[in-house]
Amino acid sequence: MSQGFNTLKKSISNDELAELPLSSFEGVIHVIENPEEMGAALEYLSFQTILGFDTETRPAFKKGQIFPVSLLQLSTSEQAFLFRINKIGLPIGLIKILASPKILKIGVAIRDDIKILQRIVPFKPSGFIELQDLVKNYGIENFSLKKLTAIILGFRISKSARLTNWDIHELTEQQLVYGATDAWVSSEIY
Repeated sequence: MSQGFNTLKKSISNDELAELPLSSFEGVIHVIENPEEMGAALEYLSFQTILGFDTETRPAFKKGQIFPVSLLQLSTSEQAFLFRINKIGLPIGLIKILASPKILKIGVAIRDDIKILQRIVPFKPSGFIELQDLVKNYGIENFSLKKLTAIILGFRISKSARLTNWDIHELTEQQLVYGATDAWVSSEIY
C-alpha cells in the first residue's frame, strides 16, 4: 500500500486523478471460454484465499434493455482468470468458489454482480467483501473503483473499455487488460 491509513486522502479530484501514473494488470491473463480450460483454472483458484472479483456485461443503450452477464473475472496478484460466461455458463466448479467462505472475493458494487450471476444459477454467495463498505471505516468518500485505486494505491486505471461489447466472439487486448485490471486492483486495495 502506498500510504498509511492515517494519511489516506478522503477524496480525490478529477484533476488530481489525471496527474497520477496510469497502471494496469501485468500478470498472466487466462481466458476461459470452453469446458476443457476450466479444470486447471478452478484448481488454481480453489487454493487461493483472496481473489479480486468483477463482472462485465454488454452495455445497453436503450431504456429497459438488459443483457445477461458476459464475463466473470477472478484475479490474484499474478494471474487473472476471465470466464466467458456468455459461452460457458456458470459451471458448478465456479459456483463452489463463489459460495466458499474460505475464499475472500473482493470487489466494488458487487451486490448487482452477484444478483446477475444468481439469475444464471441460484447459489448462496459467501466470502464476498464490498470495498465500498470497508473504506467508509477509513473516512474515504469516493467509492468508484477508479478513485479508490488512486486514493489507496496511488495510480490510475483506464476505464475506456467499460462500454465495449463484452459479447463479441473474441475479446480485444484492451478488453482483456481492462477485465483483468478491474479484478486485480480490488484485491490489491484490500
